[in-house]
Amino acid sequence: MIKKNNHNEVDGLMNTIIGKDTVINGTLDVKGALRVDGTVKGKIICSDCVTVGATGIVEAEIEANTAIIAGRMMGNVSTSEKIELQAKCEMEGDLKTKSLIIEQGAVFCGACNMKEGKSTLGFLPPEPEEEPVTTEQEDSL
Repeated sequence: MIKKNNHNEVDGLMNTIIGKDTVINGTLDVKGALRVDGTVKGKIICSDCVTVGATGIVEAEIEANTAIIAGRMMGNVSTSEKIELQAKCEMEGDLKTKSLIIEQGAVFCGACNMKEGKSTLGFLPPEPEEEPVTTEQEDSL
């Protein structure tokens, strides 16, 4: 049963599935959720959740609301909410998200940024000190 809201968008259902033997090169712009069990090379832009299945191979940049990686991922992932690296995934690239889950057994090689904008930890770099005025400089004033 497919539920639809007033805007004719499917709520919480998998809209697009890329099958195991499918290879796609280029940019995917998906409204709704996406599941990749095949191979994608390029860029993925998704308004909902991108799931890379256990047989999925993605060599792309991902921009999405959330991402769940169970297969091989080579590229940067940027989400507005959450990234989940499941136990058998191989992730090579940088992550940018609010929330990160890494299951035991996942392989992650890259950097992770979970902050937006400036640091809120209260650590501030030392401010540069003004040079003291020497007596020679005072005489020339």
